[in-house]
Amino acid sequence: MNKRSLITIPLVVGFIASVAWLWLSPSGISQAPDIKLTITDGSIIDLKQLRGNPVLVTFWATSCIGCVREMPHLIALYDELSEDGLEIIGVAMPYDPPNHVVKMISEREIPYPIAIDIEGNAVVAFGDVLVTPTSFLIAPDGTISKHTIGEMDMNELRDTIISMLPKESTSQNTVTGLSPVSTPSS
Repeated sequence: MNKRSLITIPLVVGFIASVAWLWLSPSGISQAPDIKLTITDGSIIDLKQLRGNPVLVTFWATSCIGCVREMPHLIALYDELSEDGLEIIGVAMPYDPPNHVVKMISEREIPYPIAIDIEGNAVVAFGDVLVTPTSFLIAPDGTISKHTIGEMDMNELRDTIISMLPKESTSQNTVTGLSPVSTPSS
């Protein structure tokens, strides 16, 4: 390799990495959007009305292996902390056929609400979500406190959520053993 290649290759790799990061990351939203989501049962959830509680909004697809791998952990987290104020809302991507979404909700016995984002309004409102799973943890004041592209570390997520709940709420929670969802190495 000559000197020119030694300089050019890192520059090209850095440029490609920068473009990929900009393309995959949402457009810098710091406040949760004030949107209404239509849930599979036809009801409407207004994100603004959930202020005061931590809310996890997770974009997923039935064809997404990582999304399916996270579901048991999200269900356990919901079962443990929903009575203390945690809200979890799954948002099915616009390309996901609604009948596939409803079937998965039934098969996996998902207890938290799932929105069908047919027109892509939620995808756009959250900064043009392109990759699943993508999750946003919204603090009780409505700010986005955590944004994750890919599978989440469930222990870290749980700890962050517990820190947002009223202290008297979390004293009874003893469910542990949530493990980080491992990502296959490339």
